[in-house]
Amino acid sequence: MSVDLSGPLMSAFRKAKKEFEEAIKKGDKETARKKALECSRILKQLAKYDEFNRESYLQKAKKWETIARDVEAGRYGVKRKHRPMKEGGSGREAGTEDGEEDKFKQYVENLITKSKVKWNDIGGLEEVKMLMMETVVISALQRPESIQPWKGILLFGPPGTGKTLLASAAAGSLNATFFSVKASNVLSKYFGESTKIISALYEVAREKAPSIVFMDEIDALTTRRSGDQSEASRRMLSTLLTELDGFQDKKSDILVLTLAATNTPWDLDEAVLSRFPRRIYVPLPDEKATKEIIKINTRGLDISRLDLDAIAEESVRRLYSGRDLKNLCQEAIWHMIREENRDLHKLAELPYEKLRRRSLKTRPLEMRDFEEAFKRIKSPLTRKEIERYEKWAEEFGG
Repeated sequence: MSVDLSGPLMSAFRKAKKEFEEAIKKGDKETARKKALECSRILKQLAKYDEFNRESYLQKAKKWETIARDVEAGRYGVKRKHRPMKEGGSGREAGTEDGEEDKFKQYVENLITKSKVKWNDIGGLEEVKMLMMETVVISALQRPESIQPWKGILLFGPPGTGKTLLASAAAGSLNATFFSVKASNVLSKYFGESTKIISALYEVAREKAPSIVFMDEIDALTTRRSGDQSEASRRMLSTLLTELDGFQDKKSDILVLTLAATNTPWDLDEAVLSRFPRRIYVPLPDEKATKEIIKINTRGLDISRLDLDAIAEESVRRLYSGRDLKNLCQEAIWHMIREENRDLHKLAELPYEKLRRRSLKTRPLEMRDFEEAFKRIKSPLTRKEIERYEKWAEEFGG
């Protein structure tokens, strides 16, 4: 499948159009003429990638050629009769199309979150953190032109191992604009909207750089292409591939790093994998990491009576993920709370103001709290599934 460049071309069109308008305001006829012709050329290229709006793009390309001739002849000034056409293909009024473009950009801006997570907030995963830290640092440093940082990192592994937390730490440590994107944020039932959302996502990311785009569940967007895949899905995937390829940023110093996460890396399209040359396996925590995660999730409580080695050994045997360990700690803590606050549920009859004047009774966590928690927390993983991840990491990780 040929790569659909419609998303980047639209961005190039908007840039050329803006430069045209600035040249008109300055009275720079020659630059305005060149930019009008550039707009025409881009629209003709867009016609090649969008058969549904092909005729509309070609008509608008001709109008930009007319504008270029009018500028050269002195018939196009600040108070112009002609109105530059927008890049949309529906033939609607320019203001309406501007509004639609703004709608998608506003939607994407709602995906921005501020991450306060730091690398020290993540227990274990030292090798994974080091690889990601190196990438983030090289992306930001001044460097020779021949040294190009990774534009995309794929985090793969079992559910609950901390992939989202790693992406948050990368954004938090860099103080970057963080776009937290799930497949449901991008997939739309309306034809063509998914493509526009992806184009808007990366356009806003470039505007607000340094940016980190975190695409969770990327397998839902990029499963292997097949003959029965819809035209809308093919266009959406093609636009995403182009953005991941960094078409807009080839000679730019702006930092737009895409981090993607998946629990099923073997389902990803081969073309998508090629856009993520850095593929990092995020495994289940070992015993050392398990102890760190337990300490993080029991902060503020006395754990001096716990045999962390024994808890870690049992957790690893049970194939617990980082999420499972968090739930394990919560269950142990609640067992302690219920023992020390026998009639806790009865206090639910009190108003909030009175509850705020009371304190929760606690005691040091003990092994029996974790013994009870082990009875409740079950891992959904099997040894066979872990071996599949390890095999894929051996073959395709890097």
